[in-house]
Order: sequence, then structure tokens, then C-alpha cells
Amino acid sequence: MPSPTENRKADHIRISMQEDVQAKYITPGFENVHFVHKALPEIDREKIHLKIKVFNHEFSAPFIVGAMTGGTPKAKKINTSISEAVEELNLGMGVGSQRAAIDEPRLESTYRIVRKRAPNAFLVANIGASQLVRGYGVKEASRAVEMIEADALAIHLNPLQEAIQPEGEAQYAGVLEKIEELTQNLQIPIIAKETGAGISAEVAKRLERIKVEGVDVSGAGGTSWAAVEHHRARTANDTFHERLGRSFWDWGIPTIISIIEVSQSTKLTIIGSGGLRSGLDMAKTLALGASLTSMSTPLLRPATKSTSEVKETLKLIIEELRNTMFLVGAESIEELKKAPVMVIGKMAEWLERRGFKPEMYARR
Repeated sequence: MPSPTENRKADHIRISMQEDVQAKYITPGFENVHFVHKALPEIDREKIHLKIKVFNHEFSAPFIVGAMTGGTPKAKKINTSISEAVEELNLGMGVGSQRAAIDEPRLESTYRIVRKRAPNAFLVANIGASQLVRGYGVKEASRAVEMIEADALAIHLNPLQEAIQPEGEAQYAGVLEKIEELTQNLQIPIIAKETGAGISAEVAKRLERIKVEGVDVSGAGGTSWAAVEHHRARTANDTFHERLGRSFWDWGIPTIISIIEVSQSTKLTIIGSGGLRSGLDMAKTLALGASLTSMSTPLLRPATKSTSEVKETLKLIIEELRNTMFLVGAESIEELKKAPVMVIGKMAEWLERRGFKPEMYARR
């Protein structure tokens, strides 16, 4: 009989595919970011190279399929399709929270499959910050890493979801100390990963001080986990949590704001995620300070179908990135990071009110 955790994982997949869980009145901010078109790019499109080395791993393009799932039979199919595709394309991927398998070893196969199918790809293990506060430590983190022979470990920060979820564990007191314990005892990079509400400069600085190596900003504007929990509560006729989810549907820091704040305040390696839907969004994310980019929602439905569907989706996204680089005259990711880019409108106003001046993030 499926456990409550297993049922919850299945609910998350179903709701993400069948319901409207995208942000309504807040966007990642990409509409306020503009490249300066180069009518004389002076490069050949086919000679553009996308390779980049991050976390001591060489990627064919700066992309990781974001953490989605695990811990339920349907998740095994999804993780299989994604892992086979990223192995072939030399990209990376993260798995969903591994709490389900740590608590119930029979579910380990839904996670272990990723390393079996992707022996060389960059893989990111995943445990929750609230679980650290409630008793997880080096032992459990090491088990998550071993389970998929991970190259890095993500600690997912989901206070918004925990505050709204009926089974939520909204207990974060002491979490920074617990994360620091992992940075001191594990021999792989630790990544602090938000889950759709963004990371501010203040939080990023605190993470940098405890030797976290990277942050996955996962800003607001894409999938809203408050919305996901709203739909779960509605199905269960839980009007209290249904309202909470509706009230906080658009909570968070827009993705581009989060990337700029973190990049201008710290030396952390940034994974830009949260509402990215194209290779053009990838290019903007990289130009604003990210070293890697990540998407989840655009890959979910293809992953339920086949490896080839995932692969074709990834190829299209990467070609959009290549086209953008051609149109700004960037022959490499390093050159893309130097391309002129403007942040205007509401996003520029937000940054200025936060004390970030235009010259801090405009690339000359």
C-alpha cells in the first residue's frame, strides 16, 4: 500500500501536468531584459561552442534539468527518460527530494535509476532543509549522495510550500547551522536550492559564509508550489489550506532579480532557474550572472512519454541559446556573459529600490 509520502509525490506529478500551477501576476522578469541586437555579428553560427566547466564538470551546454520527482512508480519512468537524454547530450539533472527513499528504502530504485542510465552525467542529489532541522544530518545526506552517486548535493529551501502544505513542516530554526555541518563533512559541492520563491542577496551572503558553493535561485514567475498545494487542498476539501495556497500563489522574488542580487553580492556559483521556458531565457540568465541554467516544467510532459521526446525538447532549447548567441556576436558562453544587456521597467525599479544601481548589472 502506498505511503502518504508516495501518494503526495504522485499528487505533485498529476497536479503539475493537469492543473494551472503557473504564477498569475508575477513573472520571472525576462520581458524586462533585452539584448542589443548585433546586425554585424562577425561570427559563424555553426562555430559557436557552448561547452562550459562548472563544479569541476564539463557540460556540453550550461544546462541542468531541474529536480522534479522520485519516490513513486511514475517518477521512475520520468527519471529514466531524463537521465538517458542528459547522458547522451552531456548535460546534467537533479532528482526530487530523496526523503521518500531515505525513509522507505523500497523506493530507492526510483532514484538509483538515474545513475544507471547516466553513468557520466552531472547528477545532483536532494534533501530538504526542514528535514535537517527535524533530525537529518551527515548520515542521511551521505545516503542521498550514495543513492545516485551524485556529483553535488542540493539542500532544497521550500519554506513557502511547507507553510501551506497540510503535512508541512514549517520549522527552519537552526537550519543554517545544519547546512554548515554538511559543508564541513561532505566532499562534494553543496548547493542551496530554492523551489520557486527566489534567493535574496542577504540570504546568499549567509550561505556563502558557511561555505555553500552554489545557489539555485529558482525565482518566482514559473511553477508555484503554493498553487500546487492549493489544488491538493481543494481536492481534499481542505478549504483552509486551499485559501492559503491561493493567497500566496504569487509570493517570491522574480528570477532575474534573484540572479542579479546574488551575482552582485557574492562569488557563489549560480544556477539560474524559475520560469525559464526557452533558450533565449537561458541566454538572458547567463548574461546576468548565472553559470548554469535549469528548467523543469518544459521537460515534465516529454519525460512521461519517452527519452527521445526529452532529447528533442532539450535540443530545441539549446539551439535557441545558440541562435541568441549568434545574434549578439558571442562565440562562447564567456563572450555571452560580456554581451550588452539592458534591464528596464519594473525590474529596474525593483533593483534600484533595493540599492542595486543600473551600472551594477548593465553589461557594457
